[in-house]
Amino acid sequence: MSLDRYAVIGNPVAHSRSPLIHSLFARQTHQAISYEALLAPLDGFKATVAAFRARGGRGANVTVPFKLEAHALADCLSPRAAAAGAANTLRFDDDGIFADNTDGAGLLRDLVDNLGCRLEGTAILLLGAGGAARGVMLPLLDAAPASLTIANRSEPRALELAQSFQRHAGKTTLDACGFAALSGHRYDLVINATSASLSGEAPPLPAGLYGPGALAYDMMYGRNETAFLAAARRAGAKRLSDGLGMLVEQAAESFLIWRGVRPQTRSVIENLRGALRSPAEP
Repeated sequence: MSLDRYAVIGNPVAHSRSPLIHSLFARQTHQAISYEALLAPLDGFKATVAAFRARGGRGANVTVPFKLEAHALADCLSPRAAAAGAANTLRFDDDGIFADNTDGAGLLRDLVDNLGCRLEGTAILLLGAGGAARGVMLPLLDAAPASLTIANRSEPRALELAQSFQRHAGKTTLDACGFAALSGHRYDLVINATSASLSGEAPPLPAGLYGPGALAYDMMYGRNETAFLAAARRAGAKRLSDGLGMLVEQAAESFLIWRGVRPQTRSVIENLRGALRSPAEP
């Protein structure tokens, strides 16, 4: 049987769980695809995409550090990719390359469908003003929270991000500030979009941020509780979640873009969670 070819492209990329996720999706949905991890040289993303496409590639996921280059390479952008200024999903069509950004959709599906969060009318705090934060801004605003506050170590970057999305805010109050200025405010949902957890650190947040029943959500994930989630627990957050569900949900959105069918995600999330907890995992 001929297999349609897909890949994840990044540097580094050997650690990526995308091949496992998409193999589980393909088995579940009876789709005849292959999926591989491609290491692109730091100065060779465009050439790697061109070579893969020439070998029959139908689409690709894109991870760090190439999401901006993927956006620039596209012939057609989805509204989500255009707003984010970055792309993590490419589809190779006859008339060119279509690019999308599925990170925000993945976050919302994890929050709403898997964690049972109601976002409309709530107070949301988004920590960070880099690419991860930018990628989820539009879907978060589309969910119509009462307020969305962007807080960042560098306040000017937070203000710049808020200003660039002000036209999408609708009735949502969109604010930006440094971490210290959060003192005295409480939130229903606090999302960590900084990279602090990668180095075992947590953003320096003031006390008292978590309202009754608030959820602390870290886009990062790992075998153990992240530094941000550990700090949130100590600070009184009653609900905690890492970003493993977001990882699987954004992959499912990519699969839908490529194959026209959305896989079920719960069993895949459980599969990956079990692999993370396995002592045999490298």
